[in-house]
Amino acid sequence: MKHFVQLLRIADVSKKTTLAKSTIWLKIAKQEFVAPTRIGGICVWKESDVDDWIESHFQSEKGTTA
Repeated sequence: MKHFVQLLRIADVSKKTTLAKSTIWLKIAKQEFVAPTRIGGICVWKESDVDDWIESHFQSEKGTTA
């Protein structure tokens, strides 16, 4: 069985997270966001990694909201 992996470029990650590209790069530098992988000189993220990062923020917020 083949496993399909969806790859995202920075514009896609920005749109999916609603973060500016510069904010994403800043968070990567601070190790607050998943780092990309370079394929053929292009930075890409696995969509599942970005989805996990988004979900983790919703999970951590559940305990802090009233």
